[in-house]
Amino acid sequence: MTDLRTQLIHHPYQPPAEFEAPQPAVHKASTVFFPNVAAMRTREWKDKSAYTYGLHGTPTTFMLEERIATLEGGLQCLLVPSGLAALANVALGLLKTGDEVLMPDNAYGPNKTLAEGELAAFGITHQFYDPMDVTDLAARINERTRLVWLEAAGSVTLEFPDLIAQVRLCRERGVVCALDNTWGAGLAFNPFDLDGQGLGVDVSAHALTKYPSGGGDVLMGSVTTRQQALHLKMKLCHMRLGLGVSGNDAEAVLRALPSMALRYQAQDQAARALVRWCASQPAVFAQVLHPALPGAPGHAQWQQVCGAADARGQGAAAGLFSVMLHERYSQQQVDAFCDALRCFKIGYSWGGPISLVMPYELATMRQQWPVHVQRGTLVRFSLGLEAVADLQADLTQAITQALPG
Repeated sequence: MTDLRTQLIHHPYQPPAEFEAPQPAVHKASTVFFPNVAAMRTREWKDKSAYTYGLHGTPTTFMLEERIATLEGGLQCLLVPSGLAALANVALGLLKTGDEVLMPDNAYGPNKTLAEGELAAFGITHQFYDPMDVTDLAARINERTRLVWLEAAGSVTLEFPDLIAQVRLCRERGVVCALDNTWGAGLAFNPFDLDGQGLGVDVSAHALTKYPSGGGDVLMGSVTTRQQALHLKMKLCHMRLGLGVSGNDAEAVLRALPSMALRYQAQDQAARALVRWCASQPAVFAQVLHPALPGAPGHAQWQQVCGAADARGQGAAAGLFSVMLHERYSQQQVDAFCDALRCFKIGYSWGGPISLVMPYELATMRQQWPVHVQRGTLVRFSLGLEAVADLQADLTQAITQALPG
């Protein structure tokens, strides 16, 4: 090689291998080199024993997968480009034409529309069940049911179901159950061991966009299992769909993971402080929805699962809560209240450093109005890392400005 252009491309130098630092290396590749044809023909991409192509994994993504599996209490993990992609990977990997999926009526909205759109177009039917009534779920499981989605806490309304009873029912009926575990994040409870006796879900899907990332700047999801056969079904689907994540995004999540428990706890404690304050304002808020609040929908079930997972018995409850503003307030007034907030920014998602607020039209999101939710207009708050006193002052000034007594 005498030409400089070739020398620069095929330079022989390799840095020494003995290098350790706080953050793992970032490996980015589409092409992966094989030492010889025999290696190319024999390498296996399904079990992480070797590298074959960037889409099938690099040292960086393998490392993140293993750490997320540990976080969730599972054995295998797949990384996908978003939380919604994780839900889709589960459904498309496990369901076929003629099958049926059951979903709680308080499931994450895009997961419901996925069932109503693409899954329905593929000949996969669905039913929505009452998440707070195990007998309703039991009545809907039939010979075509192949997948039951669980959600704890429920999207937007944050009621906590009887997870243990739901999982036990699915076990008895021989139906795969999958949990959207974004709220619990692997920290509030172990989805694969809910009762301390090994009773757990079959699949845990997680929007790493939220707490694992923590910065509001990464989109990623994960699918975690403890059963190799289920993992392989979804991994083959994952490969056929061409799902992958970037090395830089994987690096960002790896960097954030060590502080995740601290951030989760801080946002949890901030949410509880504001929940208590909001509960002391009954003239404005008809109801405060937060599973750790005594009397909130599913509080006893939350205490059973999340309290048991906490050595102090206090449980974890994430950094989300919702309020129902009294019916007397118009939508225009509720919108003005949200607009008047300064620390809380209007935006979707949660788990980042900046507190968020979002008004919702609950009637358009449910098959029927939940019996445990007061009538009114729902507003959801996601706590960031600001001082609680500043957030409370922000709520106070917005109420004074936009919501007459």
